Amino acid sequence: MTEPDWGRLAYYILLLVVIGGAMLFELSGRGGRALRQLMLWGVIFAGLTLAADWWMNATAPRQQVLEGGSRIEIPLGRGGHFHLEAVLNGTPIDFIVDTGATSIALSRDDAARIGLDPENLRFTGLAVTANGRVGTAPVTIAEFVIGDTIDRDVRAVVIDSELQDSLLGMSYLRRFARVSFEGDLLVLER
Repeated sequence: MTEPDWGRLAYYILLLVVIGGAMLFELSGRGGRALRQLMLWGVIFAGLTLAADWWMNATAPRQQVLEGGSRIEIPLGRGGHFHLEAVLNGTPIDFIVDTGATSIALSRDDAARIGLDPENLRFTGLAVTANGRVGTAPVTIAEFVIGDTIDRDVRAVVIDSELQDSLLGMSYLRRFARVSFEGDLLVLER
């Protein structure tokens, strides 16, 4: 399980405790009418939140790897970004495809997940982002896999900031013969 999955699991457990407690409270017949009504509305709100979260995650579009890995179709995701999942050094990492980024930019958390120690990296480079200038540390990703395609010794940088999402920039996108938009699809072809 990834870190966001653990957070979601903890949320669902807490929600279950609240709903279960409210049901026990209601069924026991104790408490005033106003308190029972307040708890009932809390349960309804929690249930709707749970259903909305489940629906949003169940319907989140994912990439499709076609034609033996030579074509990748990435649907437009929530928030207007194209999200691609790649496996780096055996670990799944979610990227935002960013044609404005020069290179692959890993967050400190994702760098740690693939076996790089951000505390021992030398942040000697500099990147200009929408949030200002940040330090960068050059790294090499031993194995970068999308579908059946394996790229080895892929250059990237780790960003010395609170960047939450890793970015798949132009240094990797140039490996594709064609990068195009077809409506709400981003198409990458080797």
